[in-house]
Amino acid sequence: MKAKSIIYYGYDKDTYNGCLDQICATNRRHVGILNLWFLIITAVFLAFSITNQFGVDLRSTSFYLSYFITAAIFEAILHIFPNFVRKYWRLMVYGNILIFMTFSILHSQKQPYLAATMFLVLVVLVALSYIDNMLVMTLMLLVYSGLFLADTFRCKPSSIATQDSYNTVVFVSLALILHYTFQRSRMHEYVTYLNNIRIQRELEVKSSFDALTSLLNRGRFFAMAGDVLHSVHDEYMAICLLDLDGFKQINDTYGHQMGDKVIQLAGTTILNTMHIDLTEKWSFPERAISDKLSFAGRLGGDEFIVFVRGRKDQAEVLELLRTMLNTLNSVELEGIHGIHASFGVTEISSQDKDIDRAYNRADDALYQSKRAGKNQISIQNNPVGEEAHA
Repeated sequence: MKAKSIIYYGYDKDTYNGCLDQICATNRRHVGILNLWFLIITAVFLAFSITNQFGVDLRSTSFYLSYFITAAIFEAILHIFPNFVRKYWRLMVYGNILIFMTFSILHSQKQPYLAATMFLVLVVLVALSYIDNMLVMTLMLLVYSGLFLADTFRCKPSSIATQDSYNTVVFVSLALILHYTFQRSRMHEYVTYLNNIRIQRELEVKSSFDALTSLLNRGRFFAMAGDVLHSVHDEYMAICLLDLDGFKQINDTYGHQMGDKVIQLAGTTILNTMHIDLTEKWSFPERAISDKLSFAGRLGGDEFIVFVRGRKDQAEVLELLRTMLNTLNSVELEGIHGIHASFGVTEISSQDKDIDRAYNRADDALYQSKRAGKNQISIQNNPVGEEAHA
């Protein structure tokens, strides 16, 4: 178990890194909210300056105008370049904080006989809004506070500067405490969310895949095939049933553990031959449908089914299946010299509005392979029967 750290709000570094997507999304959202708020604030101060209201001097117009333009440019970047913002979210966060801090320091200069309030408000706002890590946030707030106090003692009477110093110590301490508390709570939410996602994915995998072979189970295979056939499609597709020959004898002679190994090898051969990538099992069903990928399932026992996509014609499908059969035949496993299998293949036609019609044809072709001597491929492309052997 990794050591927990105050730097990562009471979690270990790996957990923190696992939450980076959520941290990034939160910070991007808060950059947008705070910058819009800042844009409005500078617009209000600019209006007060132009109209010389509420003690905001007309001479400050250029100052407020410059920050209003800066906030407007920042806002434009957020909307026009979302990919840049997503990739360089830390740069956007640090840039937003820099704008806030410099504004509050310079704003305090313009009121030398008043204790600063804008800086203190923005320190707390930044601490509550952004999550990076505790060390970075602490150093950042301390550096900006040091710059603020140095400027305060340079520009303000000592009594006001002393008051600002006291307020800064109090508010920065409060900001750091609130930052740790709020961000730890956020981290807890992120971790809980990710755990829920992990559990959902595990349940999705368990409900969709055969535990022994990693192929789709019967229910999920037919559900996916139905989704493909019910969608608009103009591609060449085929399905293939395959049944291992002499599997009962393997079980009787070598035992069920060997039988399981044979089933596993058959499943692996199907996956490898079809180039089916199950790196992220939980998303495979959706990806297979949307990206027009081939997929395969285990019907039960020693029966398998393959939905072939991405091939231009029957010749390519047959070449693929011959490769699969040859690979099975070349297996050497503790006295077993080759796994033999019978294949039944059919093309998916435009008349196949559900998988049952095509399945029945493939099943007929499979039994044709069995009757013809096994360990071969048979094709049937319509219900009444043009049969062929390959």
